[in-house]
Amino acid sequence: MKNRSIKLFLSLFLSLNWLTAGCTLFGTTEETESNENTENNVPSVSDGLKLGALFPITGDLSSIGQNMPISAQLAVDTINACGGVNGKPVTLIKEDDQTDPVAGTAAITKLTEVDKVAGVVGSFASSVSTAALDVAVRNKVVMISPGSTSPIFTDRAKNGEFNGFWARTAPPDTYQAQALAALAEKEGFKNVSTVVINNDYGVAFEQQFVNAFTSAGGNIINKDKPVRHDPKATTLDSEAGLAFANQPDAVLAVLYAETGSLLLQAAFKQGLMNNTTVLLTDGVYSEDFTKQVGKTADGTSIIAGALGTVPGAEGKGLEEFTALWRESTGNQPVTAFVPHTWDATILLMLAAEASGSNTGEGIKSKLREVAGGEGTEVSAPCEAIELLRNGEMINYQGASGNVDIDENGDVVGVYDVWRVNPDGSLEVIDKVMPLVTN
Repeated sequence: MKNRSIKLFLSLFLSLNWLTAGCTLFGTTEETESNENTENNVPSVSDGLKLGALFPITGDLSSIGQNMPISAQLAVDTINACGGVNGKPVTLIKEDDQTDPVAGTAAITKLTEVDKVAGVVGSFASSVSTAALDVAVRNKVVMISPGSTSPIFTDRAKNGEFNGFWARTAPPDTYQAQALAALAEKEGFKNVSTVVINNDYGVAFEQQFVNAFTSAGGNIINKDKPVRHDPKATTLDSEAGLAFANQPDAVLAVLYAETGSLLLQAAFKQGLMNNTTVLLTDGVYSEDFTKQVGKTADGTSIIAGALGTVPGAEGKGLEEFTALWRESTGNQPVTAFVPHTWDATILLMLAAEASGSNTGEGIKSKLREVAGGEGTEVSAPCEAIELLRNGEMINYQGASGNVDIDENGDVVGVYDVWRVNPDGSLEVIDKVMPLVTN
C-alpha cells in the first residue's frame, strides 16, 4: 500500500512537471521558491540537501543525455515522496553542459559556488567530467557520473587527485574496450582499423581496445598511425578514407553522434563500407544516431549490421525502476544510462542520510558504505532510506547493477551487445564479458 501511495504521488507530481518542463529544464522551481522565501524571511528549501544535475541536454551527446535529468528528477521525487533526506525535501538544480568542457566548467562552478550543492549527478561526457571535477573537488562536492567511462579517472583517483569526491555507476572503458575486443574475436575478425574522437573518451578507449585485441592475436591495421578526429570537425572525408582503407574486417569507431554521423556518411559516399563491419560504443547507442547517419537509396540504414557494446543494466532494482519509469513518463522505454543516472542520484541521497549531514564531506564519508557495505541488501529507495533512519546499515542494490564502488570510484559490469537493423532500429542481441588483459 505504501508503494502504491508513493507511485500515485509521483504520477501527480510528474504530470505537473511535464507541464512546466520548458521553464524548468535548466533550473528548478525550487530555486525561484528559495529566492522568494529568503526575501520574505521564510525558511527555504535550501536548508535541506541540494543536488545538481549536469548533463548534455544539447550538443554532440544530446540524443543520449536528454533522459538523464528526467531520471535524476524521478529519483529525487521518489525520495521526497517518502520523507526526503535528513527530515527535509531534496532540491535538484539542473544544468546543461552542452557536451562542451567550457560550458560544463561554467555550469559546475555555478552549481558548487553559487547554488552550494553538496553533490552532482554527472556529467556524461568524460571530457566534461574531467574539466568539471577540479571545480567539484576544490569545493568539496561529490560528483557521481552515470556514464563518464574514460580510464583516466581511475588513474587520477589512484594518484589521490579526487580525495574521494568522485565515483561513477557505469564501469570504465578499461572493461568496455576489452568487452568489444572479445566481441571482435567472437565474430572472427582478424584485421581491424580504428577511428576515434580525439578526446579522453576516444583515445583511452582506442588504446585499451588495441591492447586487448592484439593480445588475443588480432591485427590492428593502422596501429602505428591511429586515426583521431577533431571533436568540432565539420567534414571528415580524409579521416573516413584513412580508417576504412585496406579493406579491414571491421572498423572500431569510437564516436559521438553528430560528428560520428558525418564520418560514417563520408565513408559510405566514398564506397568504403562494403564487407566491413562497423564496431560502435555507448556514445552512439541511440536510434537518433542511426537517423543522423541516414539510409541508402533503397531505404536501408547505411550502417545496417553494425555491432556495438553498452554497459548493461541488470540490477536487482531494475524491474521496479522500469515500472516506475514507464508509469511516470507515459510508457516511454528505459534508454541507455537512465538506470545508471537513477542509481547515482539515489546513492547521493542515501549517503547524505547515512551521514546525517547535507554536505559533500558527509556524502563522501558514507558513499562506499551504502553502495557496497556489509549492511542489509536493499533495492527499493524508500525502504533503504527508512533503514538508515532507523540507524541500520544498508548495501544498496541498484537498477543498473550492485554498484559496489571501489576505492577509485569504479564499478564493474557486464555489457550488452547491440546491432543496427536494416530499418535503423537498435536491438540488443547478446551479452559479453571483458576480454581481461594485464
